[in-house]
Amino acid sequence: MTADVAFKLLAIVLTVGLGWAAARARWLGDADGSATAVRVLSAVTFNLFVPALLFRTMVRLDLDALPGRTIAAYFVPACAFLLVVYAWQRRHIPTLGPAAPSTRAIGATYGNAVQLGIPVSAALFGETGLGIHLALVAVHGLILLTLLTVLAEADLARGNRQATWVATLHSTVRNTVVHPVVLPVLLGLAWNLTGFGLHPVVDQALQGLGAAVVPVCLVLIGASLQAYGVRGRVGGAVALSAAKLLALPAVVLVVAHWGFGLGGTVLDVVVMMAALPVGNNALLFATRYRTLEGEATAAIVLSTLAFAVTASLWLAVLATIGG
Repeated sequence: MTADVAFKLLAIVLTVGLGWAAARARWLGDADGSATAVRVLSAVTFNLFVPALLFRTMVRLDLDALPGRTIAAYFVPACAFLLVVYAWQRRHIPTLGPAAPSTRAIGATYGNAVQLGIPVSAALFGETGLGIHLALVAVHGLILLTLLTVLAEADLARGNRQATWVATLHSTVRNTVVHPVVLPVLLGLAWNLTGFGLHPVVDQALQGLGAAVVPVCLVLIGASLQAYGVRGRVGGAVALSAAKLLALPAVVLVVAHWGFGLGGTVLDVVVMMAALPVGNNALLFATRYRTLEGEATAAIVLSTLAFAVTASLWLAVLATIGG
């Protein structure tokens, strides 16, 4: 673990702690234990800041420069793992609500690829590794969040027992497309294909809104800890953390190395991308669908703290394999 990565972890913990203190001191303007403040922060982040970030990312994405084989080596096993977790959860926790399986699936698969992943790749693998990591980040939300949104919206539509299959399909498609994650991605890709680019004023406005995602999410995590606590949620958080920190990188390692033939720095970056702790989007997703908010919060905090140990474990495994 390098000093840069350790400092980044400490900065994340400190910011979360400040969010917790702000909620406890009622600085967020919430007199009923910060639950309302959590929902307001989550709503503005999910409906304004995240769409701005996704739209700008898609518009600026160099589609021709994306390394297709590397992207497939990561997202084929990651999506398969996501679907397995989702299917297992849907079978075993039907009483927690229709969006619960996809909410747990996002915790088990969607990592902190920007705030923590970028400094990790830069510190461990240099400019070459960072370039590979950024290529994965460019389509991270596009692939995983879109898939998870489809699953969640399909389950919600199926929850209406009186609806016909045509009505269920229509509801799923409509709510998936007209969604704060999927719609800006589709619009951004469409604008990208026109080749027009963004006017500097629009670009700066979107950049400013997108820059708010990380700090607001960290404050939101702290406020959620204050609002929901961790009592009764540790078991689920430990399971999600283990899935994200241990199971997912193991699956990605096997498929990427022995399935796609990756080695060297490319393999190292792909595996460490999978080994990142649970990302902030897990809480945004949970809050939007009003399910498992406390568990998602606990999983983010626990997995971030545990990453200091598990990261060293995966680096040792990669060194043994020799890329």
